[in-house]
Amino acid sequence: MSQFMSQNLSLGLRQEQRLTPQLIQSMNILQLPLLALESKIREELERNPALEEEEPQRPIQPESGNGDPIVGEEGVGAETIHEAESFTRLDRLSREYDFDDSDQAFGRPRIDSGERDAKMDAMANTASRPESLNEHLLRQWAFLSVNGNIRKAGELIINHVEEDGYLRTPLEEIAQQYEPPFTPEEMEEALSWVQSLEPAGIAARDLKECLINQIDALEGDHQLERTLVECHLEDLQKNRYPAVVKATGRSLEDIKRAVRTLSRLSPHPGLLVVDREVPVIVPDVIVEWSDEEDDYVVRLTRGNSPRLRISETYKRMLADKEGDKEAREFVRRNLEAAGALIDAIEYRRNRLLEVAREVIHRQRDFLELGPAGMKVLRMSELADKFGCDPSTISRTVADKYMQTPRGIFPLRMFFTGGTETTDTGEATSWDSVKARVQQIINEEDKREPLSDEAIADRLQKEGLEVSRRTIAKYRQQLNIPAARQRKEF
Repeated sequence: MSQFMSQNLSLGLRQEQRLTPQLIQSMNILQLPLLALESKIREELERNPALEEEEPQRPIQPESGNGDPIVGEEGVGAETIHEAESFTRLDRLSREYDFDDSDQAFGRPRIDSGERDAKMDAMANTASRPESLNEHLLRQWAFLSVNGNIRKAGELIINHVEEDGYLRTPLEEIAQQYEPPFTPEEMEEALSWVQSLEPAGIAARDLKECLINQIDALEGDHQLERTLVECHLEDLQKNRYPAVVKATGRSLEDIKRAVRTLSRLSPHPGLLVVDREVPVIVPDVIVEWSDEEDDYVVRLTRGNSPRLRISETYKRMLADKEGDKEAREFVRRNLEAAGALIDAIEYRRNRLLEVAREVIHRQRDFLELGPAGMKVLRMSELADKFGCDPSTISRTVADKYMQTPRGIFPLRMFFTGGTETTDTGEATSWDSVKARVQQIINEEDKREPLSDEAIADRLQKEGLEVSRRTIAKYRQQLNIPAARQRKEF
C-alpha cells in the first residue's frame, strides 16, 4: 500500500471578526473603576508627550451694554480686574518656576529643582504605618521580669501569634526552632506569661481557652460563665437553654445574664489591636434629587477623570513635511495613541452615563422604598436597548459604584433576576423577596419562630412561588439563624 503527500492551492471566501488594538483598549478602559482610570491617565500623560491635560476654562467676565465690564457693589472695574489678572499670572508663574520669597528678595533664581521638597511633602502627608499585633505584644513583653530562656521562648511564641490573636502553631514545633530546643515546661511557662499580656485572651489555642482567659481577667465572681464555656458552649450555640438549665441547676434568668456577659467578650482579641484596612470606595456615578427638574439627576463623579487633549505642537510637527522622517514617525505614533486613548475615555463616559440613567429609570422604586422596591433587571435588556452585547454592559458596571440618597451601592447590584407573582404575573426581584423574608422574620413571635417551610407558605399566599431551600439560602445570606436558634425562652 503506497502513501504519498501532496500540496494543493485553493481559493475560498471567509469572513472573520477580529478585535483591533483600539477596540481592545476601549474595552479595557470601559471596565476600569474611577481610581484605576485616573492612575492610567497619569501614566499616559507621563509616557506620551503628545497628550496634554486641559486646563479649566476661566469664567468670562460679564459686560454691560456698552461693552465695559460690569462694576459690582464694591466698585470693581477694568483696572481692578486687570490688576487681579496680573496677580493670577504672577501666582501661576511662581508655582510654575517654584519661586519663593527668599529667591525674590535676593534677586537670584532658585537653583534647587524642587524635587526634594515635593518628596518631603509627600512623605509628610503619608499616613504612618499602624502598630502591628506583634509589635504591640513585644513592647509589653520587654517590661516583664522573666529569666533568659523564658524571655526567648516568649518572643518565639509572640512571633507565631496570628493576626486574630490565636496561636495555632503547636508549642513543640515552636520549641524546635531554637537551638538547643526549649523544654515543654519552659514553653508552657512562657505561654502563660504571653497570655497575661493585653488584650485579654491573646495567644489562645482555641475558642474555649480564649474565652476562659478573658473571663479570668474580669472582676468579680464569674464561675457560672466559666462553667458555660467549659461544658455547655455547644448547647448555647444551638440555643438549647432548657438543657443548660437542667444540667447546671441554675435559673433561666441566671443563664441569660451569664450569656450577656459572654457576649461582651471578643472571639478574636487580636483584631482589637490591629486595624484592618478597609478599601476606599470612590463612586463613579452620583444620583441626586433635583428640585428644579423634580426628578433624580445622574452625573459622573468629578467628570470622571481629567479632560485630555492632543498637543498642538505635535500636530504642527506632523504637518511639517520637511522634518526628519524618523521624528515624524515617532510623532505620528504618539498622536494616534493619544487620540485612541481620548476616544476610549469618551466612550467610557458616555456608556457609563447612559447605563446609569437607564438603571435609575428602571429602579426608581428602590430609591423610594429601599430593597423592597427592587425590580427585575437583566443586562440583556439593556444590551438590547443600546444595541450592544451583554458583555459590554457587564464591563460597564464592573467594579463601579453609585452614590444614591440611600447610600453607596455597587452598580452591578441593580441587575437582578426574579420570579412572577401567581395572581398578577408581575415580575418580582429576588432582592425584593429577600427583603420580604427579613420583614417576616422581624415581625414573628420569637417564642414561636417561623420555620423556613412556614415562611415559604406565607409567601405563597402572597403570590410568590419560593421554595423552602431558597428561603434557607436567603436566611443564611442575611445572617439569620434557624428557627430553633431564634427561639426565646
